[in-house]
Amino acid sequence: MDWLSMPPLAALRAFAAFAEAGNVVRAGEAMNVSHAAVSQQLRALEAHLGVALLDRSGRALVMTDAGERLARALELGFGAIGDAVQELTGAGAQRPLHVTTTPSFAAFWLLPRLSEFRLRHPEIDLVVDPTPALTRLEPGGIDLALRYGQGNWPGLQSEPLLISPIIVAAAPALIRGLRIESPADLSNLPWLEELGTTEAGNWLRSKGVEQGIAGGRLQLPGNLLAGALREGQGVGVMVRHFAEPDLRSGQLVELFCEADEGAGYHIVTRPGPLRPEAKTFVSWLRRHRSV
Repeated sequence: MDWLSMPPLAALRAFAAFAEAGNVVRAGEAMNVSHAAVSQQLRALEAHLGVALLDRSGRALVMTDAGERLARALELGFGAIGDAVQELTGAGAQRPLHVTTTPSFAAFWLLPRLSEFRLRHPEIDLVVDPTPALTRLEPGGIDLALRYGQGNWPGLQSEPLLISPIIVAAAPALIRGLRIESPADLSNLPWLEELGTTEAGNWLRSKGVEQGIAGGRLQLPGNLLAGALREGQGVGVMVRHFAEPDLRSGQLVELFCEADEGAGYHIVTRPGPLRPEAKTFVSWLRRHRSV
């Protein structure tokens, strides 16, 4: 690497702060300098690179494509530096390992296995954050996520943990006597939906049912969804792996299946080295992999 051609670190830090904060005022506050000083550093960086990083044609500064690319690189670079410093100084060990996942995955898969991890590694403090929101993975914050999808989240690394399709299911009593041949036949039934999501309505509309849910909707935490399904309170969307015991016992009936190849829960992390506690947790997850 030609270090002589690198822009000044202060200018790169100012741009990273702007990218994170969204404007020069908040970036200045984060760096404990004036917004004018941040603006000066941004212009100096553009002059050094000979590239427009910001679009100044509107009322607010907006990053160009080149600026977005540099912002992503700086987030990775400064994040890796921060992680390395924490590992070298032991500062990272002073905060718990922070894992985010959906309430349903936490209830059905993670918590029943977590006692084994804690017995093996009592020295690691752990925070499990069950939320349907797609939480950002930032340096010094959440260490890893367990997310459902195809594993193609931009700017992040992922590997499969549990591959299983999404199904639409209901209790036999709820659909008894009904002729269900297409998703439209379910529209007028009551539906259950995980709190904080719109996956049930989205599924119907993706199948051409423009009216979405017409029979009423009950939103509840993901860990309560299976129980409400078994009680016949509505039709629901869930991961087949979690429904399999109820499907085998006949308490639930699979109505439709979204067999997207590779869809399932993935271990998701930021690019770069993981701190030791996160490495240990990821290794433990891999031992329980089901793909």
